[in-house]
Amino acid sequence: EVQFEPELFHNTIVCEKPNNHLNKFKGYMEHPDQTRTGFGCESLLLRGCTIRNTEMAVGIVIYAGHETKAMLNNSGPRYKRSKIERRMNIDIFFCIGILILMCLIGAVGHSIWNGTFEEHPPFDVPDANGSFLPSALGGFYMFLTMIILLQVLIPISLYVSIELVKLGQVFFLSNDLDLYDEETDLSIQCRALNIAEDLGQIQYIFSDKTGTLTENKMVFRRCTIMGSEYSHQENAKRLETPKELDSDGEEWTQYQCLSFPARWAQDPATMRSQKGAQPLRRSQSARVPIQGHYRQRSMGHRESSQPPVAFSSSIEKDVTPDKNLLTKVRDAALWLETLSDSRPSKASLSTTSSIADFFLALTICNSVMVSTTTEPRQRVTIKPSSKALGTSLEKIQQLFQKLKLSSLSQSFSSTAPSDTDLGESLGANVATTDSDERDDASVCSAGDSTDDGGYRSSMWDQGDILESGSGTSLEEALEAPATDLARPEFCYEAESPDEAALVHAAHAYSFTLVSRTPEQVTVRLPQGTCLTFSLLCTLGFDSVRKRMSVVVRHPLTGEIVVYTKGADSVIMDLLEDPACVPDINMEKKLRKIRARTQKHLDLYARDGLRTLCIAKKVVSEEDFRRWASFRREAEASLDNRDELLMETAQHLENQLTLLGATGIEDRLQEGVPDTIATLREAGIQLWVLTGDKQETAVNIAHSCRLLNQTDTVYTINTENQVR
Repeated sequence: EVQFEPELFHNTIVCEKPNNHLNKFKGYMEHPDQTRTGFGCESLLLRGCTIRNTEMAVGIVIYAGHETKAMLNNSGPRYKRSKIERRMNIDIFFCIGILILMCLIGAVGHSIWNGTFEEHPPFDVPDANGSFLPSALGGFYMFLTMIILLQVLIPISLYVSIELVKLGQVFFLSNDLDLYDEETDLSIQCRALNIAEDLGQIQYIFSDKTGTLTENKMVFRRCTIMGSEYSHQENAKRLETPKELDSDGEEWTQYQCLSFPARWAQDPATMRSQKGAQPLRRSQSARVPIQGHYRQRSMGHRESSQPPVAFSSSIEKDVTPDKNLLTKVRDAALWLETLSDSRPSKASLSTTSSIADFFLALTICNSVMVSTTTEPRQRVTIKPSSKALGTSLEKIQQLFQKLKLSSLSQSFSSTAPSDTDLGESLGANVATTDSDERDDASVCSAGDSTDDGGYRSSMWDQGDILESGSGTSLEEALEAPATDLARPEFCYEAESPDEAALVHAAHAYSFTLVSRTPEQVTVRLPQGTCLTFSLLCTLGFDSVRKRMSVVVRHPLTGEIVVYTKGADSVIMDLLEDPACVPDINMEKKLRKIRARTQKHLDLYARDGLRTLCIAKKVVSEEDFRRWASFRREAEASLDNRDELLMETAQHLENQLTLLGATGIEDRLQEGVPDTIATLREAGIQLWVLTGDKQETAVNIAHSCRLLNQTDTVYTINTENQVR
């Protein structure tokens, strides 16, 4: 491993001047041989940030002290004045004007009145020299006297009274039970004392949809591959009732406790007739009906008690595979095993190869980081010398947990094939794969145990499960290693919850993301084989392109493949024109696939789902070499860097081949429809901003009661992009 030696570092770093733009940074590093390496904001570590998932990092201080972006943005909070405070200031100025006017009238009247006396009146006392004050000076003294007498017109105590009223208002708001969330155990918090009274003066509300109205928990619902739609009805039924999993979660994981090859070997007709094909639900679970796009959540504390992990919860990670697609995934996995350097023909466009590429794209085309748990959750074995009364209770608990697994495996013994049959049907890799190697592919969230019943258990060794039900005695069960109940786990952390949802969906079909480094990404296939893709380039997502792409070298064929995912409005325009295909049958097939996929996308949008299109492209070695050189020049440019990078992306992301599309659901938070309806009844106008498709936006608007069924919707579209 090459070690960095600072004394040998003779490169020159050129970057932009200090500024307060946190999301913009560009520059290049010039090597002694005059070559340049460009860098951007992804290479900048801001002050106060923490590096994760990095064993070693070498950095150079670019900005320091007051030139850091954090300090340049630290201008202090803007002081906000409430409406009543602004109105009170105006009233104070009116009071001051009235006071001055009254004092002027008194002063002028005093001067005129003194001028009416021919001789000095008795009350006009002269000074020590016997002289009297002039009328003008007497009027000025009277002006000052009137200010002292009439200063009570200015309500100085009003400010103190208002502050006391605000304190009382904050106290009642903080202790209002109607503003208390029992699920999160949080009450309202007033962080600004001077604008609390504006809550009753709101006329307009501008709201974002994702994360504000919705839960920001992306749940994989449906997908379409090569024009064939897979509705995932079992997954939809599972999501109808929110489940709160406890330590007895394996009671409803009868289907998931079987390893993935065991589920493969089941005939679809047999699986359709068995209850084991669907996750069992506990009878104690509260079942709340879904109303449109709205899902009610349980008021229990079980879910809130789980430690938070980036974009991971049981509802996001657990995906019940579609039975029809599950069978085709088996064929796709076997097809991958037959690949070699012969490179399959691009014109084939078979369903099997497209399904394999579809799930590879879900697994690879993202920025998800893979990390392992810091402390493996394994049961502690107590030494014989330290046994106590609680030891027997703990062993009994372990025994019953094993017996539950035994009963589940025995219920499938009539339909599940043996290990030998699975090895013959899936190839030698399945029979010879180490069980520990397969167990590494399970998915987790920090603090969640493997007893959740989620599909992170789908990679369990089938032999362990079947053997646990083959006449295990009480003594053998008690003496079995306790570590078998805990498996190594992975944690997926993503910049976007959409990416995490797609990775979990691919894992449900046993296309598991195992590791990711800047140079390569490793994927475990359903039969246990690991493929390591060389990561040649990553084109991150941005709001202008509305897509993301990764360029990898396929480990089996050696081809350079571009996997792209993004909004359907963009991906559809980047697809290869079917008219350019010389084969007429292939042209008809491409047009049919595109038409069916667009139909499915419209269906997903009407159901309120977030849609993403998946596509690929095979690039020749020469074309990629020229493009990579152009890309390096763009990255090292200081002038028009963003425009050049956009141009390089457009050169690569074209003539794509459509693989399919996905539909992801982001449900409304609890109480959102009732809250919006109440706000509308109060006369408050609500505006919601979303980046979804137009049909999705209309569906969400009806679901959250922003629009009523009787409302007339006027659609205003533009064919040209507004800049």
